[in-house]
Amino acid sequence: MHFPQGASREGAAQAAADVLARVRARGPRVHCITNAVAQNFTANMLLATGCVPSMTLSPEEIGAFVGGAQGLLVNLGTFDGERRAATEIAVQTAAQNKLPWVLDPVFVDRAPLRAAFARELIARGPKVVRLNRAEFSALTGNAPSREAAAAYAREHRTVVGLSGETDLITDGERVAAIGNGHRLMAKVTAMGCAGSALVAACLAVEPDAFSATAAALVIIGVAGELAAEKAAGPGSFAAAIIDALYAIDGSALIARAKVS
Repeated sequence: MHFPQGASREGAAQAAADVLARVRARGPRVHCITNAVAQNFTANMLLATGCVPSMTLSPEEIGAFVGGAQGLLVNLGTFDGERRAATEIAVQTAAQNKLPWVLDPVFVDRAPLRAAFARELIARGPKVVRLNRAEFSALTGNAPSREAAAAYAREHRTVVGLSGETDLITDGERVAAIGNGHRLMAKVTAMGCAGSALVAACLAVEPDAFSATAAALVIIGVAGELAAEKAAGPGSFAAAIIDALYAIDGSALIARAKVS
């Protein structure tokens, strides 16, 4: 399935619903190299969506875990020597198995060495690079914009998922803006990390990386809106969004998707 160029809101919403149905039906294994703060929350978000998460960093076994997975997330948060070594093995294994993977270059705007490693990883062919505005500027030297993101996606033959109040997704030719979400999502640690893991999950069932990224961000954005209707604050919201992901269905996505 391909997300059509210039698609209507209805078409984009239906595409997200279709991807969600496939995730639920196939239950893909998603291996996550992610930061220590995010592991538990990310695993629970993937489980609620119908996936099978794994998180090992052991150099003795990560190759086997990645080799048996259908999706891979490389997240550079709390990036220590163990995670760097695990990343090298995981990305090599992904290349050998033609496994799609997602790079989330967390905090590259705060650490030049991390930014340099992220650039090395981008040269190794992630299907999607999901990052915020500050991280985009640190990697590219450009202010974040629709044009700059599209140019970067074309240059590196990847999909850029630029997060913010409105998420921007581009493969260099197609562009989608997603307005779903809620302000409480910014008050829960690891929310962005979990969102990138959902991109990896959708990429496991949808070969078009643009469509997979758009679907994942619609799904988590709508889940955030539903969770906010029940939450009293950030603590209850963190639990409510897991429940919302567990219960969400295609009809909710079709009714609430904000895509342009």
